[in-house]
Amino acid sequence: MIQSKEDYKYYLDQDRKALRIGKNNFLGRIVSCISPNLIWKFQKTLRTLEYYENCNNRGLSKLYYLYLKYKYKNISVKLGFSIPPNVFGPGLAIVHYGTIVINGNAKIGANCRMHACVNIGASGGEDEAPTLGDNVYIAPGAKIYGNITIASNTAIGANAVVNKSFDKENTVLAGIPAKVIGDVNIKQIIKHLNN
Repeated sequence: MIQSKEDYKYYLDQDRKALRIGKNNFLGRIVSCISPNLIWKFQKTLRTLEYYENCNNRGLSKLYYLYLKYKYKNISVKLGFSIPPNVFGPGLAIVHYGTIVINGNAKIGANCRMHACVNIGASGGEDEAPTLGDNVYIAPGAKIYGNITIASNTAIGANAVVNKSFDKENTVLAGIPAKVIGDVNIKQIIKHLNN
């Protein structure tokens, strides 16, 4: 969770690397004006909102915080994302536009790579939501719900329904309900981990 200006800069840098976006030079600024990357814009707004929410900024920054909440809501609706602040660790990579719904009580570690139509939520009116480790890949359409934990270095297959905990690392989960179907080297899927 972002607790300082240094954390904020670190999270932004890790998200930029995860999305494979180059450093913001002059040419990059021109390209982003002509053809903006809306997912990167969303993630920058998310991290800025987290910074202002967690660091108790006061005075004029309260007005800016309200503006950020408004901006965040608008871009979330435009892209189809329902992602509350303070859920994801650094290195988040949302791969495509499309419906993504995340419960505010979910906790997801660093370097999560996620596709469209993913749902991570509570089960049966409970407050508890899933906790995912670091370096988790979530394929399109995966549903993860309940008071469960998923180990680090896990790949979750397309349309999998994960409703129980999996503690073993370096595995692939797939099916309805999900089960371990093999082993994985997560660095082959989440490429920026190799840098």
